[in-house]
Amino acid sequence: MARSIPLVSTIFVILLLLLTTGMVAEAKTCESRSHKLKGFCYSSKRCAHVCTSHHNFIGGHCRGFIRRCHCTKPC
Repeated sequence: MARSIPLVSTIFVILLLLLTTGMVAEAKTCESRSHKLKGFCYSSKRCAHVCTSHHNFIGGHCRGFIRRCHCTKPC
């Protein structure tokens, strides 16, 4: 029983190290409201198309209570 405690502790530390080294810092995403898509945003697919073709962003989605198109890109 005395040998099992260090073994369990060692396994726990190894698992913890494996999990923490696997995590990668995620890049922050900047958002800006689209000024080309007027009115309500009904389709995130259409919003993303407008953002990529008119605003030099990499994507877009509808968001908010009053649905508006927000373009996204890495900061």
